[in-house]
Amino acid sequence: MKNKQRPSWANFNIVFAFILSLQFFSQVALAVVWTTVKDPETGKTVTLRKGETLEQYRLEKSTTKIQMPSDRQVESVKKNWTDVTKEEKAKMLKPFKNLSKESATCASCHKNEHPGIYQQWGRSKHFGANVGCYECHKADKNDPDAIRHKDFFISVIVSPKDCGTCHNVEAQQFGKSHHAKAAEIIGSLDNTLAEVVEGKMSFHGKSPVAVAGCWQCHGTEVKVLPNGDLDPTTWPNTGIGRINPDGSRGACSACHQRHQFSAAQARRPENCGKCHLGPDHPQKEIYDESKHGIGFYANVDKMNLDSAKWVAGEDYDAAPTCATCHMSATRNLPITHDVGDRISWTLRPAISEKIDARDEKKGLKVKPWELRRDDMKNVCQSCHGKKMIESFYEQFDGVVNMYNEKYAIPATKMMKLLLAEGLRTETPFDEEVEWTYYFMWHHEGRRARHGASMQAPDYVQWHGMYEVAHRFYMEWIPNIKEIIEKAEKAGKHEQAKKIKDFLDNEIMTLDGHAWFVGKMPKELAEQRRKEREAFNQRYLQEIKK
Repeated sequence: MKNKQRPSWANFNIVFAFILSLQFFSQVALAVVWTTVKDPETGKTVTLRKGETLEQYRLEKSTTKIQMPSDRQVESVKKNWTDVTKEEKAKMLKPFKNLSKESATCASCHKNEHPGIYQQWGRSKHFGANVGCYECHKADKNDPDAIRHKDFFISVIVSPKDCGTCHNVEAQQFGKSHHAKAAEIIGSLDNTLAEVVEGKMSFHGKSPVAVAGCWQCHGTEVKVLPNGDLDPTTWPNTGIGRINPDGSRGACSACHQRHQFSAAQARRPENCGKCHLGPDHPQKEIYDESKHGIGFYANVDKMNLDSAKWVAGEDYDAAPTCATCHMSATRNLPITHDVGDRISWTLRPAISEKIDARDEKKGLKVKPWELRRDDMKNVCQSCHGKKMIESFYEQFDGVVNMYNEKYAIPATKMMKLLLAEGLRTETPFDEEVEWTYYFMWHHEGRRARHGASMQAPDYVQWHGMYEVAHRFYMEWIPNIKEIIEKAEKAGKHEQAKKIKDFLDNEIMTLDGHAWFVGKMPKELAEQRRKEREAFNQRYLQEIKK
């Protein structure tokens, strides 16, 4: 007897019953693992894992797990995305429903008067969120730089305090950074050059060199004249450490150019190149020479620069930019606007030291250099293996330590001794030895150290340590010997002896200077002679000595 075919509706009932049973058992399982409670702080219902408290849930939501790539066996640590309190957490940056009446009034005029500004704003995310002129430029009538414009009180300068109305986390991070302190250069040798040596106080009592040069990168204190105008010696200015009339420090527009505020533009290396280039801090040129720079320019169309999250290794992998390493997010690290948060050495002064050394001497508690380096290594691991990263840092440290020990530390001690013995004046740059020393650390020494930090071999060698060595042996040491000779002729025999003893016994006996005083070990001298002869036989170009 043939089996009757089951009707289609019967098949449907069987499947439906199976689905219902799965749903029932899954709900039972979830009830064992999860539970729901109402959060009294937010009024929202949240789902907790079995055994998890409400406090643990809140902490988990505000932190991210980070694997630290160091030799220390740190399995996993929890690191706050920002060092801000709960009340300071970033606001929900929801767009306004409509453009405000005030901003609409501004736009109706500026559209014709300043079409370039209007078009830039029209391409910005601010435009799409109905954030207009007034939302950024509005001021209280009692503000130091408030002016009445049409029917509104506004300020020309939009400060980090203004931007922090919405971008409060970014403003707080920036406020802790070295960038925010960049205007504190009054009294520095660099500022002395601009105000005294290179220029003169001929522009409303200020040096035009400082106004149009140093202060445009470092920033200055913006002054308001009695009539309400901004002092032309201090404005316009988008220096990164600008001191604003409202007391805040910084200029967001130093990096986020108004009025489009493009993320893609801020992420490009040229953005940092406005200030970080030239003979004394050529980071932009160094980047261009490095493998990273070559990779960026060759693959800029693959960099996904407009990405909302822009995570290295996920959204792009062709190359990092300055922003990638110093600011941007990785799979384990959040964005930061404190550009020193991942830097382990300070390469600015004559003698390099770890980034936290100065604060530790003052008794201040700051993020240790080891943790900063761990964070930078985390960025590197987006593309590179751990062994390669560790070896790179060994090479980098090797250059910095050698520069310090062979040149910077002994030369700096000598310069202090000359001053203590009255053999040079306290006036900066009035003697040749001061210029020689300044070039050695401020220009050539920095170039070598920065070159090592960013993998630019030509800046380590020819633009860097070669120039340091030439300056040291061929100019600085002759300067010191000339000072000794002049001191002897002036009857300052004791002072001359101290300087000569320090040069002969404290500097030239250091490892690395033996070749210059004819005391290189015989075995090493013979080895180098043979290597030189072999080279000449291959190329027959060098002059034998």
